[in-house]
Amino acid sequence: MSASVLEPLIIIAALALAYANGANANFKGVASLFGSGTVSYWGAVKWATVTTAAGCLVAVWASGSLLAAFTGKGLVPSELAAEPRFLFAVAAGAGLANLAATRLGFPVSTTHLLLGGLLGAGLGERPEAVNFQRLWETFVRPLLLAPLLAIVLGTALYYGLKSLRWVPETRNRTLDVLHFLSGGAVCFARGLNDTAKMAALMVGVAGLSVKASMLLVLVTMALGGILSARQVADTLANKITGMSPGQGFVANLATSVLTTTASLHGLPVSTTHASVGALLGIGITTRQAKWKTAIPVLLAWLVTLPCAALLSALTWRWIAAAK
Repeated sequence: MSASVLEPLIIIAALALAYANGANANFKGVASLFGSGTVSYWGAVKWATVTTAAGCLVAVWASGSLLAAFTGKGLVPSELAAEPRFLFAVAAGAGLANLAATRLGFPVSTTHLLLGGLLGAGLGERPEAVNFQRLWETFVRPLLLAPLLAIVLGTALYYGLKSLRWVPETRNRTLDVLHFLSGGAVCFARGLNDTAKMAALMVGVAGLSVKASMLLVLVTMALGGILSARQVADTLANKITGMSPGQGFVANLATSVLTTTASLHGLPVSTTHASVGALLGIGITTRQAKWKTAIPVLLAWLVTLPCAALLSALTWRWIAAAK
């Protein structure tokens, strides 16, 4: 396929990924608000949309490291990373896997999916060209550490704030405000962390600038979160752990601290891992963790990367055969 044919397909595939990302991930910051009864579903969706968009806008100026990491350069040779066929294969594989997970109600990681896409397309073309040392140091290690750190941080914050009597089990005006702000902070951190990863697929395609690519991602993510978030919202709000408003506030606080810190240091952690890890840490502490749902969600994390890799490799092979 020629570049003139592939360029619009790259943009469509990248925006499909952004839509699925919004549907799958926008609600993660406000799941505890909805699950604890602090706000209605649509109230949570509106707050998530506004605060995620704010994070996306800041990402235009503050996410250069993540943008560079997810171009694929360094993981695969620069000339391959610049190939339109490579970019389309990555976007298509990650987007299809994300849409499937969202349809099933699994809160999965776009970072995992994009990494799988990069890896699958690279292996599909030249297995020996994939830099596995960079894969481990830049991507895999932060992704493995993030959920463990989230569990520890969520548990530590819960014990610490509870000992100070700052985690009431029932709602009050002050707690509602703090809980609302902490949910917004998670959504902001997610917009900051995820926007550049998807925009990296479109920068330079059909003359798109960094700013234009990120703004396209922002709008499409917002639409996904507004129109298609219900199934993942139900999983996150009701099926990981029972929670009081105070526990939801602590989970959001842990998630936002971890994700924002990682974003500012250019580390590609998953907001999904941080959010579910924090909720699970508190659920383990309070003995309210719902393992019947939590275990399938954790297993879904293990299969998303290889699924995205397989789909990207197959897409690459299909494009190569169509030349």
